[in-house]
Amino acid sequence: MEDIVLENLDPVQLAALFGNLDENARRIEGRFLVKLTARDGALHITGEREQAHLAQKAVENLLLILKSGTPLDEQNVGYTLEMVGGGLDEAPPQAQPGVVCLTAKGKPVKAKTFGQKKYVEAIAKNSIVFGIGPAGTGKTYLAVAMAVKAFKAGDVSKIILTRPAVEAGEKLGFLPGDLQTKVDPYLRPLYDALFEMLGAESFYKYQERGSIEVAPLAYMRGRTLNDSFIILDEAQNTTPEQMKMFLTRLGAGSKAVVTGDVTQIDLPEKKKSGLVVSADIVKGIKGIEQIYFTEKDVVRHRLVMEIIRAYEAYYRRTPEEKEE
Repeated sequence: MEDIVLENLDPVQLAALFGNLDENARRIEGRFLVKLTARDGALHITGEREQAHLAQKAVENLLLILKSGTPLDEQNVGYTLEMVGGGLDEAPPQAQPGVVCLTAKGKPVKAKTFGQKKYVEAIAKNSIVFGIGPAGTGKTYLAVAMAVKAFKAGDVSKIILTRPAVEAGEKLGFLPGDLQTKVDPYLRPLYDALFEMLGAESFYKYQERGSIEVAPLAYMRGRTLNDSFIILDEAQNTTPEQMKMFLTRLGAGSKAVVTGDVTQIDLPEKKKSGLVVSADIVKGIKGIEQIYFTEKDVVRHRLVMEIIRAYEAYYRRTPEEKEE
């Protein structure tokens, strides 16, 4: 057994480390099979040598997150414990410098996982980036944040966000209203992200000026998109022809981000996904990078990660196992 002592800790940060009703401390203890005890401004970590040192590393990383001004929550505590337990020695992304942008309320937007950090860096360096992975990994949110950052910095003069309007259960023709009213529900996640980054008032102002456009993918046909930051969301629901059309819209001074989840394809049966096909076709082209997220990059509720893992395990089972 080993007793590791971390001394001269800030009492406020130590209390935040332990969490409400010592919830964070119990998670650390359960993950590394150690005992945490706070006495006189010091933290004692008691357990088997290897596990105690892993717990020490986790505690130090969580304290770095707190010192960066980011409060601890279920996501960043769980992610830190998983990364340390998996042998990763790098400081967590939320503790590292670098803010993508500020929301309309002044909240900093930062990468929360190493997958997200790689994604943000890829968008900054490349003209076209594919962000592929499960729901809840921040693919769309971070792409919008990078678009707003580029727009505010004057790197682009226009933000264009688009999605394929794939019908899932209801026919567009049966829904009330004009075409824009009918497609708005498909574009709602993009509106929500822009509202958070810019505020509703600024969003509508830029939209009226034509500086921000949110439209179905069909509206992109025949255009050359210059000096723009373009995001194609839910790209798994495009056809190969639609993806080719979109990727060839890119004009001078523009950047494009393509996001999608290949496990949630809503296309008719036997129809190939344009995202899957194009990701294979453009592989290796300079200036295009593909970032693949995993369930470890999920930043929504902890159960989302568990659900994704459960589905992956289910699809790995044989037909005979599924029947049992």
